[in-house]
Amino acid sequence: MYIQEAHASDVWQMESNVKQHIAISSPRSADERAAVADSCVRNLHIAIPALLDDFRNTTEVAYTGWPDRLYAIGRDGRVAYKSGPGPFGFHPKELEAALARLASGTGDRVLNSFGETAP
Repeated sequence: MYIQEAHASDVWQMESNVKQHIAISSPRSADERAAVADSCVRNLHIAIPALLDDFRNTTEVAYTGWPDRLYAIGRDGRVAYKSGPGPFGFHPKELEAALARLASGTGDRVLNSFGETAP
């Protein structure tokens, strides 16, 4: 899910973005956000389907996605795993274990990196 730009040049430009010649200002419309998301998917070679949050940031607000998080969704459509805020809150082995449990059918609810049951 592509949510609001985490490091927009007109809000919080990261030094690493400057070094990489990445300067993205905050999109002013849904079409601009879609163009930025498309550029992100292409430049990062993302091979999985990407969705776009609406311009009111409904998904970001509901799931505290900023700046980024990893989620696994169970067969019941509910959140089965939620990482801490990224990138430092990402624990790929936890996500891998959650996905393995979901794939095997041994559990739709798993703990996140904080020892909490995911909402």
